[in-house]
Amino acid sequence: MNGSPDMKGCYVGFDTSNYTTSVAVCDEEGRILANLKAPLPVKAGERGLRQSDALFAHTKHLPGLCDRLGALLRERELIPLAVGVSARPRDVKDSYMPCFLAGVSAAHSFAAARNLPLYEFSHQNGHVMAALYSAGQISRLMKQPFLAFHVSGGTTEMLLVQPKGADFSVTLVGETEDINAGQVIDRVGVSLGLSFPCGRELESLAASYEGTPYRHPVCVRNGRCSLSGVENIALRLRNETGDASAVAAFVFDFIGRTLIRMGEQTMETYGTMPVLFAGGVMSNRLMRGELLRHFDAYFAEPEFSADNAAGIVLLCRGRYAFEK
Repeated sequence: MNGSPDMKGCYVGFDTSNYTTSVAVCDEEGRILANLKAPLPVKAGERGLRQSDALFAHTKHLPGLCDRLGALLRERELIPLAVGVSARPRDVKDSYMPCFLAGVSAAHSFAAARNLPLYEFSHQNGHVMAALYSAGQISRLMKQPFLAFHVSGGTTEMLLVQPKGADFSVTLVGETEDINAGQVIDRVGVSLGLSFPCGRELESLAASYEGTPYRHPVCVRNGRCSLSGVENIALRLRNETGDASAVAAFVFDFIGRTLIRMGEQTMETYGTMPVLFAGGVMSNRLMRGELLRHFDAYFAEPEFSADNAAGIVLLCRGRYAFEK
């Protein structure tokens, strides 16, 4: 390792999801030193980004984040040992999204210029590891199988996680049959005049509701759920009541009960086990109380629940230590 004797080793991770450009740094003990993020811009009234627009935004954001990364490394006298990057959405065949090409390009350039090993991971596995870190459960849950929900604008999946040393494998055991929970939240939120992404504002609306949320039966079979009708029910409720807070409360109550039923059905097959919740939707605090009443549940803090590179850099550290 080159550099001053006072310099300390670290690891660098890149993640370029559909809505956030992020770079993270951790030390050799596995402590996150920086979790830098730049949200991708979405025009008012729109409900998402095309991949071409996301890729362009990442290309614009990465130089600035790399400048901040360089300043951090110099200020703290850190020298990178290895680089990690999210190269695909999930660890399954043909899993691909163009937006991850920006991060892969930046990570390869960063690593090649310093002659560092580069490790590629899935965005989903990064979410799981970031949630484990934030919940303080790496040492415990990485010793046993557990369930993990990855719930976001692009994913509503339930995973059986099998730890393998410093890494893990995941098996899909439940998912949405149509749209994702994050899409429901954003579509309803935009219809109520909220800014995209709508999760935080819709949560504030729901928290202000003082009544009992309207309940509609959830649709879950064999761990697979359907969410496509939630938007229409929410819009009908808005037209009938004129109460945006009641609509917001209904949406989160429905999603929460859906996740509970998915978990219950899965445990009927695989047995009772801890449940980790990851992904941007799971930064919502209104659903946590009910989930905690039903499961041995663990949650990431919002900064580690929404898209970020922290999990990627932690996976990088584990892979480097394993191969060293």
